[in-house]
Parts: sequence; C-alpha cells; structure tokens
Amino acid sequence: MKEQLEAILASAKKELGETTNARDLDAVRVKYLGKKGELTAILKGMKNLSPEERPVVGQMVNEVRAAVEAALEEQGEKIERLALEEKLKSETLDVTMPGEEVVLGHKHPLTVVLDEIKDIFIGLGFQIAEGPEVELDHYNFEALNIPKDHPARDTQDTFYVSDNVVLRTQTSGMQVRVMEKTQPPIRIIAPGRVFRSDAVDATHSPLFHQIEGLVVDKGITMSDLKGILELFAKRLYGDDTVVRFRPHHFPFTEPSAEMDIQCYQCHGEGCRLCKGEGWIEILGCGMVHPKVLEMSGIDPEIYSGYAFGIGLERTVMGRFKIDDIRLFYENDVRFLHQF
Repeated sequence: MKEQLEAILASAKKELGETTNARDLDAVRVKYLGKKGELTAILKGMKNLSPEERPVVGQMVNEVRAAVEAALEEQGEKIERLALEEKLKSETLDVTMPGEEVVLGHKHPLTVVLDEIKDIFIGLGFQIAEGPEVELDHYNFEALNIPKDHPARDTQDTFYVSDNVVLRTQTSGMQVRVMEKTQPPIRIIAPGRVFRSDAVDATHSPLFHQIEGLVVDKGITMSDLKGILELFAKRLYGDDTVVRFRPHHFPFTEPSAEMDIQCYQCHGEGCRLCKGEGWIEILGCGMVHPKVLEMSGIDPEIYSGYAFGIGLERTVMGRFKIDDIRLFYENDVRFLHQF
C-alpha cells in the first residue's frame, strides 16, 4: 500500500509539473482528489483492511492528499504568475513612440463674451437668473404691460406654440418671475436664447441671445441706469468707447431709451455695418414701468427700478470687430478658430 501511495504522489507531481493552464490543473485535481479519484478509491478500499492497518493507511493517505494539494496550489500560483507576465508583455507600451495629436476645441465667441459680461455684472453685485425658453404669454407679454391688443406685439413677429404659449421674444419675462418671488432689493441679469421671426441679414437672425438686466430698490433713478451701462460698455470695449442714449418707447419701461456705441468699423463715418448711421444699437433700457412693478407685487410708491436688454450677438460683433451676424451660426471652423 505504501508503494502504491508513493507512486500516486510521484505521478501527480509529474503531471502537475506539465500543466500550463487552469483547465489542465483542474483535470489533475479531479484525477487524484475527485470523488472517483485514485486517492478516493484507496480510502474506499480501507474497509477490506484489518483494524490494525486502517489507522496507518489512513494517515499515509492524508499525508499524500496534503502533498498533492500543496503541489496543486504551488502549480496554480505558478500558472497565474506566468499568465500575468504574458499579459504584461502583450500590453507593454512603448512610451518613446509619438502619440496621436488630440485636437482640442475652445469656447464659441458668443460664450466668450457672455462669460465676460457675466463677470462684469457679477462684479457689480448682480446675480444670474435663468428661465424657460418656451414661455407663457403672460410672462412674455401681458405682465410686461403688453396686453393682447397692444401694437407692440405686431413688431415682434412671435413664434406661437399656442394662443397662450410662445417661444420667448425676450428674456424680459424673467423680470416678472423674479419680482413675483423676491422682494427688493433685486439686482439680476437673465441671459438666454430668444426667438423672433426676423429676416436674416448682417445684423438680424430669428434666433439670437439676449441678456436682461433688472435692478429694483428704493431711490433708483435714470442716472443710476446710465452710469452702470456706460461703465459696462467701457469695461467690455475699452475706456475710449463712446456711447449715446436715444429716447425710445418700451411698454414695460418709462422713460425708455436705446443705447448705442459708436461704430467700430467706420468710427462714426457711416458704413454697411451701421447702415450709414455711424452708431450701432446694442441695448434697450429704461425705468421699470410702475404698472409692471404693481402687477409683480411690488409697491411702486416705495420702490423704483431700471431694466435693460443687451443683444449678445451685436455686443460680440463690437467686441471682435465682426461685421455679419450669420458667421456665428454657419459653423465654419476657419471663422471659429480665430477666437
């Protein structure tokens, strides 16, 4: 029996030494230690031994089993180590080889200037407010003192979703949304996309961006409005920027004005960009109409405020001396890579 067990151990060690993968290793384990394995067969045959021989043989079988299990574990670790080495060799990277060039994008010029404008107004104590692009007629018109029969609706060429839902023609609706939920003092800007059915030309697009500004507090005057807008223009375009205010009419402000900057293409001489006027309109502004304050839940006898709406595209055109608004939306990388 001893010689038989020694032969089994030697045979198992020899076969284990020849295994190269986990599948072959498991086959050897089953052959010697499985339910029908050679050691199991010897254990089953112990019933034929005398009582004196059984403990001796049992101890020998356990010693051989332990030796086979140790050899199995050792060979398994060896196979895993060799497999890892082969994997590392196959995945080795040559760090001296040149890599593929990664083309990085950058901010769109509209985003560049929008971020600059945000920084300017945040530095002046304003907060950012955002709202829906698909707006209720109430916020886009009626709460801004533009009832359904008001002639101002005709000039805005609105995209209607339904009788009471529109693609917003301005971000001015955020004035009302903020005033309804916030008591003065209020100091916000509301940037976002707006939509109007405009004919496309060098300075008009049916989709463009507007930045609405609103300040409401006690004792706010038109001089506060003019001062902060002139400061904004000089910070954005430079200290030599020339601005002018022209009387205008907006239903939601009174008094109202348009603010222009001197044409950066012709410096006031008149050209195609400024349509021969020497000036380019960049925003409308005015004192918030008392009726708008009242409809928004703010007492116009106690508080006053001003509002302004900046056309982002025209502002960017002035910032980078661009003479055609259509360039922003044509996705020509030759144009975009300049910024």
